[in-house]
Amino acid sequence: MKEMNIMVVGVGGQGTLLTSRIIGKTALNCGLDVKLSEVHGMAQRGGSVVTFVRFGEKIYEPVVEEGSADMIISFEKLEAKRYAHFLKKDGIIIVNDCKIEPMTVVIGSAEYPKNIIEDLSKEHKVYSIDGKKIANELGNPKVLNSVVLGFAAKYIGFDKKDWLNTVEMTVPPKTIEINTQAFNKGYGE
Repeated sequence: MKEMNIMVVGVGGQGTLLTSRIIGKTALNCGLDVKLSEVHGMAQRGGSVVTFVRFGEKIYEPVVEEGSADMIISFEKLEAKRYAHFLKKDGIIIVNDCKIEPMTVVIGSAEYPKNIIEDLSKEHKVYSIDGKKIANELGNPKVLNSVVLGFAAKYIGFDKKDWLNTVEMTVPPKTIEINTQAFNKGYGE
């Protein structure tokens, strides 16, 4: 597998960090060199969370530079817009069609942009999923990240069984079954 640079972005509490760890562990378990870097910001207060996952034969730097991301996985559509400049020309954006208003919108000093996914699609290859709806249908909104990861996994590569093994090894034991179901739903099963 060629070198791959992935950014996972979202809002605090959406599972951004866990998702990046599952991606990194899956690549590592498949024999690749992996580097991860996390930028938390105001994660506990609903702020932006960014993680970088890089893997390949030999990786020296953990940070994805602007214009070099092969993929952005975004759990919230404004976060996809905020970090789209990191995407390389032929990269893709996987976006959860979800709106979480940042504090500036909540207090009325800014407006939440309209048509984010459509606007991003004018310049980038964008695939969207309603992960929140699927997670709610499964009865657990906390597995949103596993739904979106399952969807993104098809574009990242690796065998599905490798992904599911990593999910099983990484999530808390009592949540293995629901996270596996969520991953499978996102994957398209």
